[in-house]
Amino acid sequence: MARSAVTERRIRALVAKPGLNSHDRGAKVIARALRDAGMEVIYTGLRQTPKQIVEAAMQEDVDVLCLSILSGAHMTLLPEVVDLMKRRDLDDVLVIAGGIIPDEDVPKLKEIGIAEVFGPGTPTHVTIDYIKNNLRRKL
Repeated sequence: MARSAVTERRIRALVAKPGLNSHDRGAKVIARALRDAGMEVIYTGLRQTPKQIVEAAMQEDVDVLCLSILSGAHMTLLPEVVDLMKRRDLDDVLVIAGGIIPDEDVPKLKEIGIAEVFGPGTPTHVTIDYIKNNLRRKL
């Protein structure tokens, strides 16, 4: 017997802005797109530390963590978030990133545990489809 759409748990997504970056338009766009796609979205707001982001991911029991960064500190902040996620046994949470991240840094970020990196101009449906097709947790 198939579960009805009413009883099926929605994907829980946390959208976070690590560091001192104060530009959040992209984060708000992706948060709205995820919500419109039927996901439950939590947005942490600006200037979050890696520790605050991981605490929120744990407390909110999220399926996917979406990190938005434009500040150039991605090679410092994103590995710290991934490390803290591993220490908290949150390996089953899909972690993706978006923002201004040079192409040469993408393989390094994927190596440390960022599942995918979405650059400026990526259509929101591409991110949504990626999340739906790559969740690590069973719904």
